Amino acid sequence: MCEQVTLIGSGMIWNVYFGVCALLTGFFFATALAVAKASPRWGIRKPAEWFIFIFRGSPLFIQFFFAYFLFLSLKSVSPVFTNFTAAWLGALIVLFLNTAAYSAEIFYGALQSIPKGDTEAADAYGMSGWPRFRRIVWPTMLRLAWPAYTNEAIFLFHATTLVFFSGFPAWQQRGDALYYASYFADKTFNPFVPYPILAGYFILLTLAIVGLFGMVNRRLNRHLPSNTRPRLKFRMNLIR
Repeated sequence: MCEQVTLIGSGMIWNVYFGVCALLTGFFFATALAVAKASPRWGIRKPAEWFIFIFRGSPLFIQFFFAYFLFLSLKSVSPVFTNFTAAWLGALIVLFLNTAAYSAEIFYGALQSIPKGDTEAADAYGMSGWPRFRRIVWPTMLRLAWPAYTNEAIFLFHATTLVFFSGFPAWQQRGDALYYASYFADKTFNPFVPYPILAGYFILLTLAIVGLFGMVNRRLNRHLPSNTRPRLKFRMNLIR
């Protein structure tokens, strides 16, 4: 039991690595995509719309499959793409693009929901361009989008388990938490021990994400009266 808890816990390092790196890089790319989708210029808006549509419209597992064979083909052309066929980089790129597309749609919806009075007040103060976006539009967008973005972060960390099923090989045969859980299930012929351990780790990870994002949510809404501040609510979904 101790060996299973230890090894599955060590595999969680890879899940946290995939989730944190994809979330941090995808956040900024998603913001750019949301702004591009809201642009009145056709040449900027359409590429963002198609990117979001493709990555939201296709299953993540299929994206892993096509990305792996794409990088494998590029590897035969140039050795520069060798690392792209490994899980630590290739799978990370897929997760980054996928979460950027989903987050961009969330941010775009928040952009469309910004109260008109906020932008009119910025115009009255003579704000325009980057100062207007940085001080008025972007903070309001984050405040409106943060609860939905918290769910996206949770789903992203859960989606890191799909890396085990993708074609990307593990680095030095060290896999993620699901890799070790499957190993112990096959070795002991008893899946009712390693998989609940794995689920327990992800529950703890989800609680950590909810707590961290909850602190950010309170920071974003610190200017509002305490009785009107939206709060993140953690609800157990028994059936989904």
